Amino acid sequence: MDTTTSVTAIADDYRAIFENAPVHSRDSLEDLLVQHGDWSPEAAKHLMQLAENYGSFMLRNALAISLALEIEDGEFGF
Repeated sequence: MDTTTSVTAIADDYRAIFENAPVHSRDSLEDLLVQHGDWSPEAAKHLMQLAENYGSFMLRNALAISLALEIEDGEFGF
């Protein structure tokens, strides 16, 4: 899998979803993830918490580790 391309494509998809958000509050962004990203409300909340709490530097490294160890779904099963 070419992760650079796939991560870039996913980021572009989320940019498109979020760019028309009337308000960039956590609740409105979570709602957009549910409506347009096909996430459950619980998963959308967890995604937003991860992004806000850890940021791209930490999550990029976590992504690299999960790819190296071939961890696809993780313990939470999202």
